[in-house]
Amino acid sequence: MVPRPDRSPPTVLSLFSGLGGLDLGLEAAGFVSVGCVEIDPMARSSLKRNRGDVWPVLAPNDVVDFAHNVQTMFQAGEVDLVAGAPPCQPFSKAGQWRSTARLGLRDDRGGRLLSAVVEIAAALRPKAVLLENVPGFVSGPTSALARLENEVGNLNAATGLDYGIEVRVLDAHQFGTPQRRRRAIVMLGRRGFPWSWPGPQPECERPVAWDAIGELPLSPEQLRPPTGKWASLLPTIPEGKNYQYHTPRGEGGDLFGYRTRYWSFLLKLAKSEPSWTLPASPGPATGPFHWDSRPLTVEEALRLQTFPADWIVDGAYRDQVRQVGNATPPALAEAIGRELAHALGSQTEAPPTYAMLRRGHVPPPTPPTPLPSGFKSGNRRLREHPGAGKGPAPRSR
Repeated sequence: MVPRPDRSPPTVLSLFSGLGGLDLGLEAAGFVSVGCVEIDPMARSSLKRNRGDVWPVLAPNDVVDFAHNVQTMFQAGEVDLVAGAPPCQPFSKAGQWRSTARLGLRDDRGGRLLSAVVEIAAALRPKAVLLENVPGFVSGPTSALARLENEVGNLNAATGLDYGIEVRVLDAHQFGTPQRRRRAIVMLGRRGFPWSWPGPQPECERPVAWDAIGELPLSPEQLRPPTGKWASLLPTIPEGKNYQYHTPRGEGGDLFGYRTRYWSFLLKLAKSEPSWTLPASPGPATGPFHWDSRPLTVEEALRLQTFPADWIVDGAYRDQVRQVGNATPPALAEAIGRELAHALGSQTEAPPTYAMLRRGHVPPPTPPTPLPSGFKSGNRRLREHPGAGKGPAPRSR
């Protein structure tokens, strides 16, 4: 590693740390953590279990409260980077039909947390602030981009510095993650900060689901059977397909109207393709499911997110799924972190720690089975979705 002029590695304060995916990637890129702030007790337990010896888990654990106390813990200029992944639910399409979904900055979690991040940045005056979220964070009806730009103005007024904002939506699959996962990356950097966006892997090197979990050793106790009224349909759906296989426009039975269900309904992985995006709160029929027609194990989900094999997730099964599904893939974080470390005068020539590569041969797909008894096919008069903008709309206000 080429040291900085002061011969010390760059430092990072982690906000909304979750399971530690962003922190792992930045650590691999050469950053030293000065602490993590995380409000969820299960995630805090996971952080302490895995990195408690090197990542201080700080209090207050609420970012808003932490912002009011940060000047008692750190001095201005002591932290090079403030990084975090604020809660994505206010900006996410995944839960858009819930009564509190997709309110963006009208959701209390959206506006007040952004203000707290800026308050922390004003106190610490880091070289840069890195935020990761869903694409709706910076585009569409729930976008926080205008608010972010206004907050940057407030930050500059408070510090007398000149921070600018750069925004890009990156797919984690292009950076060594065996999963299609589009994430909004927001960088607030001082003018003249020599930051560059990371370059993607060559397409031929990008990993697929088989590379991550095809030969992952699992015990029978780790496997969970599918549940719910549609569980017996999973074996009848080919790899990489969803319920639309069983619509009049598909090749299976005519059981559902075309585009009348969520895309993730009965969605399955394909060995030869990257995983679909992992959710944080899946229902019994919400995929992606394994190509063996069962829910993914927590161990498989961790590998599809590029966490290390020995990473431990605390809590009951649903707590574990939520933590993994909300996490930033370490491989994506490392790609961004290496560019940040370089801009701070600290870089390594070693290959990335978390990015996966194609491993070669992938077995052929498992063929689907016939429809089980009890499912009547042949109904070609099923009603389809009426078209873009014409169907039922999620709640907004």
